[in-house]
Amino acid sequence: MDVINYFESDRREHWLEQIAGSDWGAGAFLHELLSKGTFFDAVGAGSRVLLLTDGDELISYCTYAQKDDIQPTEFTPWVGFVYTFPKHRGHRYAGLLFEEVERLAKQERVAEVYISTNRVGLYEKYGCEYKTQMNDMDGEPSRVYVKKIH
Repeated sequence: MDVINYFESDRREHWLEQIAGSDWGAGAFLHELLSKGTFFDAVGAGSRVLLLTDGDELISYCTYAQKDDIQPTEFTPWVGFVYTFPKHRGHRYAGLLFEEVERLAKQERVAEVYISTNRVGLYEKYGCEYKTQMNDMDGEPSRVYVKKIH
């Protein structure tokens, strides 16, 4: 398995089609942002879409971005759009994406990364800690987790 940056791939159309196959509303929104070329407008310049691949198959993906759905906030960067395709769940594949996020954060000398979610018990498995509750851009409460980068 490999973790690749969508924007550095010469097969973006292939990966975009695979993202479109996710059964999640946020995945459809990510697909829209990428298709329309508005991804960086939404989440900030220099942001990345990380893809966990096995050959031609997309296993899992996430973003590593300046902004997410909690705005405005002083917290940055964010891990967002975390998704693993149903047939690959239960193997902790998202952990491979988190390892890449941690590598990138260290390279950028970032001490903490943040995650906005309504899930409880998922991100704790990857070393994230509950920090606070904030409202997302729709005004809905969201749990904010922090992952300390060592």
